Amino acid sequence: MTHIGIIGLGFMGLVHIRTYQKISGCKIVAVADAFKAPVKGVIAGVGGNITDGDTVHLGTDVKVYNNPDDLIADPNVHLVDICVPTSDHVRLSVAALKAGKHVVCEKPMARTSALCREIVEAAASAQTYFMPAMCMRFWPGWDWLKQAVENNTYGKVLAARFRRVSGPPGWSRGSYFKGTESGGGLFDLHIHDTDFIQHCFGRPKAVFSQGQSVFSGAVDHVVTQYIVEGGACVSAEGGWIMKGSHPFTMTFTVNFENATADFDISRGDGMLKLYQDDKPEQIIKLEATDGYMGELSYLIHCINNGTAPTTVTARDGMTAVEICEAEEESVTTGKLVSLRG
Repeated sequence: MTHIGIIGLGFMGLVHIRTYQKISGCKIVAVADAFKAPVKGVIAGVGGNITDGDTVHLGTDVKVYNNPDDLIADPNVHLVDICVPTSDHVRLSVAALKAGKHVVCEKPMARTSALCREIVEAAASAQTYFMPAMCMRFWPGWDWLKQAVENNTYGKVLAARFRRVSGPPGWSRGSYFKGTESGGGLFDLHIHDTDFIQHCFGRPKAVFSQGQSVFSGAVDHVVTQYIVEGGACVSAEGGWIMKGSHPFTMTFTVNFENATADFDISRGDGMLKLYQDDKPEQIIKLEATDGYMGELSYLIHCINNGTAPTTVTARDGMTAVEICEAEEESVTTGKLVSLRG
């Protein structure tokens, strides 16, 4: 039984709490937040892109800390789940690893790859496990795509386009809109597709990006062309600048030699469709779950079975930030930016 302590009770912290409550083999034993605390075991909800803003019933037997360092020091906590602003990720991750805790940390791991390296080095010397919360590697439909690419199921990929857009965050704007710390929409939202592209196609050889800054002073909307091994045309668009009631949008279209796969989260049960010549449109049935359940249940399984996570690693989290840094540089310079191998 893995005992969990969650640091940060904002939108993502509540998403993680709701998810752990559905997973066997784990128990939430502590939470920490400097500004927000449960009232009689109930936490007020925060709305977000994917999930609703319903209140969370935590129970009254969970320890509540104001200082995250006190949670890290709690001997009853085995896994520290970090859901605070990006600027606090490195300090808390390293402290938890040095305290002998397992750690899961929300993306991005840090604002820069140099800071990410501090976590990578701490994780390498720890006896416990560290995993960045890159949930798209576990998302139903996206995990299907990874397997289709890896197994060459429909031939090689000719072209792939990813899109992830929304209005600006309606919560924690004090941190999100400080681009020097958050990285703007590029590092907060678009990084999901950047990471998934490296997951499927390997580290890009180069990127060319164009972008706009609207809210944060950093890049809040970006369109990137990735130069990948094998020659596929791979691009992604992501950001926060949609207006009014425009919904959160998460899509991909991938053209294989022998099929086209098209995902659109707005289509409900028909979100993933497959098109092949001389065959009717096919709806690929997906598990009725999400990537948060996938990533956290996977980590709990790894901890309870004593096996280090491999689907996503600290180094993967760092390289995703490295690629985003190259995209940021490309937006600034207007030039193609190469990535070292």
